[in-house]
Amino acid sequence: MPRKPNTELRRQQIVDGLLKTIATQGYAGATVQAIAAASGLAPGLIHYHFHDKREILVALVDQLAGYASHRFESRASMATTAQGRLRAYIDARLAYGADANPDAVAAWVMIGAEAIRDPDVREIYQRAVSQEIALVKKLLKAQLVDSGKRVRKLDAFAAGLLAFVEGVFVLASNARTIVPTGFAADMANEWVQRYIAAEPPANQHGKPDGPVPSVRKTRGSAK
Repeated sequence: MPRKPNTELRRQQIVDGLLKTIATQGYAGATVQAIAAASGLAPGLIHYHFHDKREILVALVDQLAGYASHRFESRASMATTAQGRLRAYIDARLAYGADANPDAVAAWVMIGAEAIRDPDVREIYQRAVSQEIALVKKLLKAQLVDSGKRVRKLDAFAAGLLAFVEGVFVLASNARTIVPTGFAADMANEWVQRYIAAEPPANQHGKPDGPVPSVRKTRGSAK
C-alpha cells in the first residue's frame, strides 16, 4: 500500500492536534503553539501547511463530517428498509461502539459554542449543520413514504431530531455521569417511531390534502 505524501501526513497531524486541543481547551485556547504541542510539530510547520487557524478548522470540520458519514454508512449498508436506514443514522450519531470517538464529540460541542461568538466559526458550523439536516430530512421522508404516512412538517421534524442529537452531545461532554448510560439512541428512535406512527395516512385516490372545502348551496339544492 503506497504511503501518504509527507505533506498530507503533516496536515493530518495538525488537524488531529486541533481536535485534541479544542476538546480540552476550546477553540480560543487552540493557539498555534498549543496545536503544535498537541501535534508533536514545530510551530513553524503549522504556518507552512495552513494559512491560519480558520483553515485548520475547516479541515477539522470536514474530517468530523467524514467520520460521522463513515459511522452512518457502515451501519446503513446492512439496512434493508427506510426504517432501518433511519435507525442506522440514530445509532451512528448516538450509540456507543468500537468506532466511538469522545474527543470528536467534545470538539464538535466546542465548535458549536464558539460559533455563537465567532462569525467565521459560525459560517463553518452552519454549513455542516445544513448538510446534516438535509440528510435527516431525506431519511425521515423515506420512512414516512414507506410507512404510507403523509409527509408534512418535515423541516420542523428534522430540526427536532437534530436538536436532540446535539443536546445529547452536550450532555455526553459535560454531564455524562448524570444521565442514564446509553439512553440516547433508543430514546431517539422511540420518539421518532411514535411520531411517524401518529402521522395521518397519505391521501388515497387523488383526494385533496386537508379538509374538503364546503360547497355553497344554490337555489334548488337539497337541504
